[in-house]
Amino acid sequence: MSRALVIGEALIDVVESDGAVIGEYVGGSPLNVAVGLSRLGRGVDFLTHIAEDDHGKRIIKYVEDSGVQLVSGSTTASRTPTALAVLDAAGSANYTFDIDWQLTGTPEVATPQLVHTGSIATVLEPGCRATAALLDAYRMSATISFDPNVRPDVIQDGDIARGRIDRLVERADIVKASEADLRWLAPRHSPEQIARAWLESGPSVVTVTSGEQGAFAVCRAGSVSVPAQPVHVVDTVGAGDAFMTGLLDALWSLGLLGADRRRDLARISAGDLEGVLRCAALTAALTVARPGADLPDRATRDGAQS
Repeated sequence: MSRALVIGEALIDVVESDGAVIGEYVGGSPLNVAVGLSRLGRGVDFLTHIAEDDHGKRIIKYVEDSGVQLVSGSTTASRTPTALAVLDAAGSANYTFDIDWQLTGTPEVATPQLVHTGSIATVLEPGCRATAALLDAYRMSATISFDPNVRPDVIQDGDIARGRIDRLVERADIVKASEADLRWLAPRHSPEQIARAWLESGPSVVTVTSGEQGAFAVCRAGSVSVPAQPVHVVDTVGAGDAFMTGLLDALWSLGLLGADRRRDLARISAGDLEGVLRCAALTAALTVARPGADLPDRATRDGAQS
């Protein structure tokens, strides 16, 4: 069976509202994508850096219960990372991180069809260098997807981080970013300008999410946009990761993943891309309607589509 390899941070989100802790959830942008894809029936291996402490054991159980295979060597950290997520009145989260990110060696996994990474794993030393090297190693066999999911709190040098993100965009086949990411990366340019510049640098699909305003994407065939799905928002934790998950799953269903399908992905039609965005928007909507990054399984999403 074809599989995905997801590389990146796993942590415990401590969610706070009005000065009180209202919950602790397993989180981390790459982890959410790994779990989301597995819940949709995809085979997933997950390479991360956590400890075998209480928080780490909770993460291990969570990913394994979701059907994700944790890659050997993922539990060598001295402590499991945490993030304090403070919710505002609209349910949007602002994060403060306590994380150490390191990777060593090449994971012993079957050749993946898709390799996904993003967020802290791509900018935080020393592990970001190993993450970039792994993407280069797997690009010969796999589609590469990337979500910068910028976390300014963990970035020490903005210029270095922007350079790293630009290089990863150039190597990726699929890129998804939020308008907030783009405001931090290039505040003098519009999201549309950045998306088109990124498309010209290498990817086949570049998608930008705009919260309640929906999302748009650019490809060689043109630009498409979709509205956000109407939903009562409980919180936005994991919304972007759910969108990324739905995006990848829909492209997978179209048979456009894998290095041998790179040319086909580059020729995706505007109509097909619009359908992919609608699937991604629905996946995100189902997630924000529940507390924490609780991504839907395929039965739930298929039921919502019908």
